Amino acid sequence: MTNCAADTDVLIIGAGHNGLVCAFYLARAGLKVTMLERRDVVGGAAVTEEFHPGFRNSVASYTVSLLNPKVAAEMDLAGHGLRVVERKVANFLPLPDNNYLLTGEGRTAAEVARFSTRDAERLGPYGERLEVVADVLRALILEAPPNVVEGGWREALPELLKGVGLGRRLGRLDMTGRRDLLALFAQSAGDHLDGWFESDPIKAALGFDGVVGNYASPYTPGSAYVLLHHVFGEVNGKKGAWGHAVGGMGAITQAMARACATHGVEIVTGAAVNEVLTERGRAVGAVTEGGRSIRARAVVSNLHPKLLFQRLVDPAVLPADFRERIDRYRSGSGTFRMNVALAELPRFSCLPEPGDHMTAGIIMSPSLAYMDRAFMDARTFGWSKAPIVEMLVPSTLDDTLAPPGRHVASLFCQHVAPTLPDGRSWDDCREEVADLMIDTVDAHAPGFRASVLGRQINSPLDLERTFGLVGGDIFHGKLELDQLFSARPVLGHGAYRGPVPGLYLCGAGTHPGGGVTGAPGHNAAREIIKDLRRRR
Repeated sequence: MTNCAADTDVLIIGAGHNGLVCAFYLARAGLKVTMLERRDVVGGAAVTEEFHPGFRNSVASYTVSLLNPKVAAEMDLAGHGLRVVERKVANFLPLPDNNYLLTGEGRTAAEVARFSTRDAERLGPYGERLEVVADVLRALILEAPPNVVEGGWREALPELLKGVGLGRRLGRLDMTGRRDLLALFAQSAGDHLDGWFESDPIKAALGFDGVVGNYASPYTPGSAYVLLHHVFGEVNGKKGAWGHAVGGMGAITQAMARACATHGVEIVTGAAVNEVLTERGRAVGAVTEGGRSIRARAVVSNLHPKLLFQRLVDPAVLPADFRERIDRYRSGSGTFRMNVALAELPRFSCLPEPGDHMTAGIIMSPSLAYMDRAFMDARTFGWSKAPIVEMLVPSTLDDTLAPPGRHVASLFCQHVAPTLPDGRSWDDCREEVADLMIDTVDAHAPGFRASVLGRQINSPLDLERTFGLVGGDIFHGKLELDQLFSARPVLGHGAYRGPVPGLYLCGAGTHPGGGVTGAPGHNAAREIIKDLRRRR
């Protein structure tokens, strides 16, 4: 296909945050970029909407840390209106017997010492060793992983050189660091934490990151990596910190859209794609549901890999083994997401007066054993009888979300089955499970149920239908060893290039995975620019 036959240089399917990041870098390089978004608003799962009269909140994704600082700086998101405020306390865990644990800068060790002086002493070494591994992996986030390719030396040599560079970086770790790296990739979060600590509260606070968006027990091998994945981030230059975007998560993607507009990116909303056009085995454009055909030199998908390859690409142009691998690609994070409008601030029995703890991630899950039982319940019954609930009250830090004196809360609930057993539909069970989640909070904060003025429910099925999160998977696919790095989404296509020439992936189904990072979009853009320049 010649340049003159194209309507645009690059066509991006899906205007979620990674698609917007990819579009920005492509347009900044001088390419003409067109984006097609199925919904009437950009942002994918990072959007803010009014869910009850006068109450607004982040609908799906709900808190900030993993957004890559290089991406944020180069897109000048602050200049385009983004402001992130830090939590005053990192996490607050209500515990049995009217006890609690608070974690955060300058207070975690003293809090943990109330339960175990040994654990308090081990916090420092634990954090230091975890940070050594995290720093090595942070450096790989904004790089395309070495790709396993077929062909001769000409094709393989660039990837071998990448592998050598990776080996040198990992080689800088001392033996302790190498052993920790192996443990974090192979062990369960529970086994890893049990090896460090003896008291339940600190293991629960740290272990929660191993089951967030991960439909697994904390004792499932590999869940330690999910824990590690959540410590890559930073807020306002502070590593590992978490915060809130003022105006909700939609403030991030609206700032991204404004950054794209400064470079001439065309974003078309309400334009679902029916088909990726291919000619002579190459992707050359897309056709919308409305029948509009747009041709491009390169087609980029920000969609979940299953949605792209199972629904939009002609199976005849895909290698048979690749199709089988996509069919087996595991996706389903067991997440039940709610937003509630509140008449008043919740009051927890263990710490009833308003305070900094209300700005924290409030984790209602007192032990790893509790998390394990929740997963087993979900596998058996469809949802946990005693669920894991993390609640945030962003209106304590952002008064734009609710009327004066009122509040909004985000409930991020684990574990529920992505697909219910016995053929039941989430459409028939969502209200019952929503009541259970409300009751779980009410057990810790009496009066919570009575304060609820309205609620928005997103079951795994709702998350799939609304945001394209197959199985409700917030990561666009499970973060397991055979679906990471060079093998994400399929070994041989880990460098953002699909099996069809001219077709690229820029979403969370590629390295480094899920979370509002912008890294997949950043990395994909670099590879696309490289290929288009080579073709010229």
